[in-house]
Amino acid sequence: MTAPTVRQPAGATDAPPPPPFPPDVVEEMLRQLAKTVRTHQLYLPNNPIYQRAIDSLRASFAPIWAHTDTLVVGVGEQEFRWEGLTLAHEASRSESLAWTLYKDGVREITLQPGFEGNELDVLLDILRRIRKALPEEDDLLTLLWEQEFLYLRYRFVDAPVAAAAPIEGPSESCPTSVPPPAEMPSLEESRPGIVRMDDFDSTVYFLDEHEIDYLRDAVQAEYQSDLRRNVLAVVFDIFEVQADAKVRTEILEILQHLMVHLLTTSQFGAVAYLLHEAKEASSRAQGLTAEHADTLRRLSERLSEPAALAEMLRSLDESTQVPPQAELDELFAELRPSTLGIVLGWIGKLQNASVRTVLVKASNRLAAANTAELVRLILSPDEGTALEAIRRAGELKTAAGVAPLGRLLSSPSVQFRQAAAQALSEIGTPGALKALEPAIGDADREVRITALRAVAARGHVAALDAIRSLVRSKNVREADLTEKMAVFEAFGALSGAEGVELLDAMLNGRGFLGRREDTDMRACAAMALGRIGGPEALEALRRGSADKEVLVRNAVNRALREATE
Repeated sequence: MTAPTVRQPAGATDAPPPPPFPPDVVEEMLRQLAKTVRTHQLYLPNNPIYQRAIDSLRASFAPIWAHTDTLVVGVGEQEFRWEGLTLAHEASRSESLAWTLYKDGVREITLQPGFEGNELDVLLDILRRIRKALPEEDDLLTLLWEQEFLYLRYRFVDAPVAAAAPIEGPSESCPTSVPPPAEMPSLEESRPGIVRMDDFDSTVYFLDEHEIDYLRDAVQAEYQSDLRRNVLAVVFDIFEVQADAKVRTEILEILQHLMVHLLTTSQFGAVAYLLHEAKEASSRAQGLTAEHADTLRRLSERLSEPAALAEMLRSLDESTQVPPQAELDELFAELRPSTLGIVLGWIGKLQNASVRTVLVKASNRLAAANTAELVRLILSPDEGTALEAIRRAGELKTAAGVAPLGRLLSSPSVQFRQAAAQALSEIGTPGALKALEPAIGDADREVRITALRAVAARGHVAALDAIRSLVRSKNVREADLTEKMAVFEAFGALSGAEGVELLDAMLNGRGFLGRREDTDMRACAAMALGRIGGPEALEALRRGSADKEVLVRNAVNRALREATE
């Protein structure tokens, strides 16, 4: 890589104006970008080498944003240009990031603060796919157009790829095969003085294979057995055998102290076993007094109280050890249904991500076993509890929650409407899709897109009239590209052959004074025709294949491929 140089036009006498800030920071960013692209092709995202490369790349943007909030970089065949300077020149096209962009028509990129976040990961993935793409796959411009970039803009020209010089292939002098290594002679020989197990196979005292396996399994089971559960089983056996009231009162005090100790040491499996056996003993023990039976039942109720359960969840969040998922599930199964609201309310408060993961899974099992309580919590006055109940209803596909979720679609809270729309989309029953229909015209963009994708994926034809009106409306022309694509994909999925006429007019028709629909609308119409398929749709797509706009032609070609596969 050469140092930045200034290229002046022939005959120029005056030096160009100096750049607004040192070009080294821009060149360093471009160098890190090219390095990270190569690293992304070689390593997985969780590899430390790739992670160090992406961290260095993100850090290289900070000096640039300290000077400007908009960086415009020109793209040449083998170099980048900025403020009249040539940066990051590569001698070989096969190693040049600039050539990867240039050969597909990109001539200029504009970056703004925030690009180094998620959009940088998206661009790196696109560049990796382009370098390995086959000729019939999507090109760079199509992949860029499909993404909803906020901090990246690009300028391109419709350059023919055939004019590009080919990249050098591998040398023909490379060997095509490696001769196999010589076969090593066997070194297995009997050595004197060495005891071999084979010598004992025929003795009368040697164990059979199944006897050895039995002993091995028995030893392993002994080491893996939970001594706490064995101790609890002995205590409960004594409680049932000894009918003396004083003995049972003492045992109940021991069990209460044991439960506190086990909770303190996060032995949730043993606590679950204690609660289960206490419930069984309350109905199984002979001669049990009413006071003793009530004490056994209240063991579960004491832990189900809000204060006790909240203290347990707080200690979990502060602990460095995450409890096994099976033990936490087993414990929650022994608690009262009312604990579901407490657990859901705590999920959003937890700071430990690992604890949150196991608690979410445990809450799913608790919610699945207590559907009525889950449906009630959807309309809980506590915002955190209600949002988690909505998410659980969606994940568990709880059809009983459709009615309260439909009511939340008219909530003034955008967060609640988004969560309710997503949950109804995941439930996906005819009743859920019917409740989701009004969300197609919601004031929030995310709610509208969720509803459109749900009815399209489930083939909910009842929403076709509303979507057809939306396709013809002015609102869809003013929407962003993501929403336009959602609208047209839903229309294409639901309309069938009757939608071809409208989409054909948008793709190929002309309005007053020969005006045509804008580029995005024509491209989206082409994608919708590809979803419909059939002879009429294919004919409309073929007429649009000669469109002057490269994005429209790419969309048409992709739709034709998908329709004919």
